[in-house]
Order: sequence, then structure tokens, then C-alpha cells
Amino acid sequence: MSEYKYIPPKPPLSFTVLWCALYGAIVGFLSARGNMQLALLLIVSGALIFSMIASFAVLVIKDINLSRIFCLAILGFAGFFYIGLSYGLLMAIMGFILGQLSIWLSSGNYRLPLPPYATSPEVLWFYTFRGICSLIFLFLIVPIIILVPLSFNQEPYFSFTPGMLAFEREAFSLRWYWDILINGMAAPEAVQGWWTDVWQNAQWIRSIKNSFIIGIGATLLATSIGTLAAIGLSRSEMPYRRPIMALLISPMIVPLVITASGLFYFYSQIGLAKSYTGLILAHAILGTPFVIITVTATLSGFDNNLTRAAANLGAGPIRTFFKVQMPLILPGVISGGLFAFITSFDEVVVVLQLADVRQRTIPRQMFSGIREQISPTILAVATILVILSIAILTAVELLRRRSERLRGVSPG
Repeated sequence: MSEYKYIPPKPPLSFTVLWCALYGAIVGFLSARGNMQLALLLIVSGALIFSMIASFAVLVIKDINLSRIFCLAILGFAGFFYIGLSYGLLMAIMGFILGQLSIWLSSGNYRLPLPPYATSPEVLWFYTFRGICSLIFLFLIVPIIILVPLSFNQEPYFSFTPGMLAFEREAFSLRWYWDILINGMAAPEAVQGWWTDVWQNAQWIRSIKNSFIIGIGATLLATSIGTLAAIGLSRSEMPYRRPIMALLISPMIVPLVITASGLFYFYSQIGLAKSYTGLILAHAILGTPFVIITVTATLSGFDNNLTRAAANLGAGPIRTFFKVQMPLILPGVISGGLFAFITSFDEVVVVLQLADVRQRTIPRQMFSGIREQISPTILAVATILVILSIAILTAVELLRRRSERLRGVSPG
């Protein structure tokens, strides 16, 4: 007996044309770039053009792959011919989406994620909710993405030049990355005159070193303390677990300004202000709550019968911890350590109050650069930090999945 497969009903052509016209109107409105006199014309033109292209794709082409290529080529060449290469590439992407959208709507496949009995308002809300989530995601991620191409700007501007928009090779350069990594004495002839001065490069190099020294030291300290605290708090016989947990994670709740001010006055009394030791301890305090929460979540699925079995076989507490418990919770420990490192690497409020010029970190140097001397070098540093954050978060996700497999939460 063959398995029943739901085949959604095909909507009328007017339904597909309506939504494609709305898509074209939105693209036309965004193309107006704030010019309200031109906006109305582009909205109407976009709606008409997109609806005609969608109708042709549905009635004549009918294949989704050919529809993508057709719409991509039509809109891409039109954008390139009337405005330029950059707009042509953008319209090619819009055309690809239009080709996908037109066939997807006309075939009725938009109903497949929902049950067959779903009403039209339920279908509309299903995709409206996901559209709102997508817009929020774009609102959060677009400012970060824009930093990347701007960091390759040949000119010392914080905006896209006409050459960049036209994708001219001469408009892009690595000069701001050379400003970070190479001082004027060591720069090759291709970048001579592009570096700011030896002092500024020395400041950036020192800031990079300080960030890694303080970050690694704080991570090791926070991971050790947080792991031991999480193991203790995970025991059912531990008294006052909730108050102790609230106290240990309080640095996540208390505003950083208050924490930094309190640490400054305390360190001034014991001689740790303006020192590497003071900064490492301060960043360890801020990173410890992340380790505690991550390791505690990992220990929630830990089978305590394993430690009891190890004790029955003669293993002491320390041997049991390193041979039985630690290998199983190691992904959670590493994830907590990575979060602690990110916290230290990105922190600037505490550094502003506790560090002098010798302990400047990358965020502190960027803050000074924004206030004292505007330079696209900041964009290059920001791009490097974004790439580093993506790599660390990817590692955290891989470790989380590995931890779930070890604990039997998800299949291998």
C-alpha cells in the first residue's frame, strides 16, 4: 500500500501575480532611496514589471530552475544597463528570488509546511510571522555585514565611494589592514605612505597583544572557578544552592558601570589598579557566570551513577573527576571558556576605568580611535573581530552538538 502524499491545490494566476506585484512594489520603493517624487513611479513600475515577468514564468516557462535563470537574467541585465554593475548584481538577486517565488506560489507548495486544513488567514499569519523574524534578523545583521566591504575602501571614508559601487578594482585596497599589522619601516613599497605612523601601529599591535593576554588569562581563571562551582552546585546535598547561584551569576545582572566603579575603588586600596593582574581578575569575574551556566546545563544530563561506580571500583574523587566526569562535560567546559573569552575580548567599560595606556585592549583602542582620530582602520579591526566571533560561535555550536551526542540527547 503506497503512502499517501498531500498535493496542495493550485491557486489562480491572479493570486501569484498579486504577490509578485507586491514584491516588485517593495523593490521599487527601496530603489527610490528616499526620493518621494520618484517613489510612486518606481512602485507602480516595479509592480507592473514583476507581475508581467512572473506571469510569463508561470504560463510559459513553468520550470523552477529555468524560471530562476530567466528572471535573474532579465532583471540583472536591466539593472546593469540603466544604472551599473552593482545595481545589476542586486537586481539579479531580486530576479532569482522572483523566479523562485512565482513557481512556488503558482504550484501551491507554499501550503506544504502547514496542515491541509489550514485556513487562508492561518497561512498568511504563518508566513507573516516568519517575515517579521527575517526583518528583525536583517535589522541586526546588516550593520555588521556593511563593515566588511567598507574595510577594503581605498579612500579614508566611512561610506561607499562611486568606485566601490561600480566594483572598480582601484577602489579596493588592503591599506587599513596593513596599518594594523605592519609599521612604516617594514611596509612594502606598495603601501608606503598609507600607514599612519609608527606610534599608532605600535598601539594597535600592543592592543592586540593585551587583548589576547588578558583574555586567555581571564578565560583560564574563569573556566577553572566556574567549572568547580558548577559541579558543587549540581549536587543535591549542596546547602543554599539558589542563593549561591544567584550570587555567582550576579555580574551578569549588575550594570558594568557599577561593577567597574566598585572594582576601581577596591583595587585602589590593594594596589591592583592599572595592572594586568587586576584586569585579568576583573574579566574573570565577568566571565565566570557564563562558565557556570554552561557547565551546569551540561551536568543536568550527567548520570551520577557513573561517579558512584567509579567510587565502588576504588577511584578517588580527583581520579573520578578527570577520568569519568571531565571527559563527558568537556564540551560544556570548553563552550563556557569560549563565552568567557568573548566576554573579555569584547569588554570596554571595565578597561576604561581600570587600565592605563599600557593595558589598552582592542575595544579600548577602537573607542579611542572613534573619539580622537577617525580612521577606517577601525573598520578593519571590526571585520577581524566579526570573523573571530563567527569562528568561536561555530566552535561553540559544534561542541554543543558533540555534548548532546555524548549524553545521548541526540543521535550520533
